[in-house]
Amino acid sequence: MDTIGAFLPLILIFGVFYILLIRPQQKKVKQHREMLSNLRRGDKIITSGGIIGTVNKVSDNKELQVQVSENVEIKIAPGMVSDLYTSSETEKKQPVKDIKSESKSESKGGLLSGLLGKKK
Repeated sequence: MDTIGAFLPLILIFGVFYILLIRPQQKKVKQHREMLSNLRRGDKIITSGGIIGTVNKVSDNKELQVQVSENVEIKIAPGMVSDLYTSSETEKKQPVKDIKSESKSESKGGLLSGLLGKKK
């Protein structure tokens, strides 16, 4: 009975490490592997070195041809792709909607703005 009690803290520590560290890392690796297998021509990517380019050719998942700028293409290993590049245009469109919704909420007046008064 004492031996189980001695190993119980170690088992609990391993369980916490698994839940907080190992499992999220495995999910992240799985998502990255899935993203690499779904790379297609025309996708904008960011390499681990910070280079942003467009995929021109995928060769058997062993090599990618990436266009960095006009008439400049580089070959990289798929493992060097860190993420897909999301356009800043889509990010700019979302705050416009947020600003409109904020102006509507200000015109209606919230609970705190009614209590504290409107900003000038």
